[in-house]
Amino acid sequence: MIRVIIADDHHLVRRGVRALLDKATDIEVVGEASTGQEAIELVRELEPHVVVMDISMPRMDGTQASEQILAMDLPVEVVILSMHSDSIVAQQLLREGVKGYLLKNSIADELPLAIRSASKGQVYLSPAISDSVLNTLMMPQQGEIPESPAELLTPREREVLQLIAEGHTNNAIAEILTISVKTVEKHRASLMSKLDVHDLPTLMRRSIKHGLIFLDE
Repeated sequence: MIRVIIADDHHLVRRGVRALLDKATDIEVVGEASTGQEAIELVRELEPHVVVMDISMPRMDGTQASEQILAMDLPVEVVILSMHSDSIVAQQLLREGVKGYLLKNSIADELPLAIRSASKGQVYLSPAISDSVLNTLMMPQQGEIPESPAELLTPREREVLQLIAEGHTNNAIAEILTISVKTVEKHRASLMSKLDVHDLPTLMRRSIKHGLIFLDE
């Protein structure tokens, strides 16, 4: 039996995914999480085989949560659910160890297949993006591969960036993360420097373009 945790901030989505997976005789949903942090805690507690992770969640998005889960010394894999058919984002996640990337409009047909593939350590991609992702991954590179924006940022900077995108002020971010306002300001300055931007709108546009943040879908 493949043990699965569902992580999505929308209760109705989690309920729908659970109802779909309950029909599979070889898959058991052992837990649900509404945030990335909850997903991490449930993985430690329940030790599932696969986490079905929404890419867009508040504070800690699915990419950040997946990164921490895959860094655990546990035999767990991650399948991402998203509305984004962006092959660059999918490619980045595959390089980080994610075993599945599905578009939400196709989960009814594809999710059980993706979970079974992930449980065997195999990759499953929605057909709508698989060709473009594989072509990019197999394309020969000229010289060194440049460091991606995601690799430039620390986990804390990613948290701050996500909270900025959600519209929180420096004071609110400091309270949420239990750090000083001065530290938040330093993180903001570092984000601007690393992403080579000088204003908030450009920071948001560049962050979305490179898959650094995912606003609620």
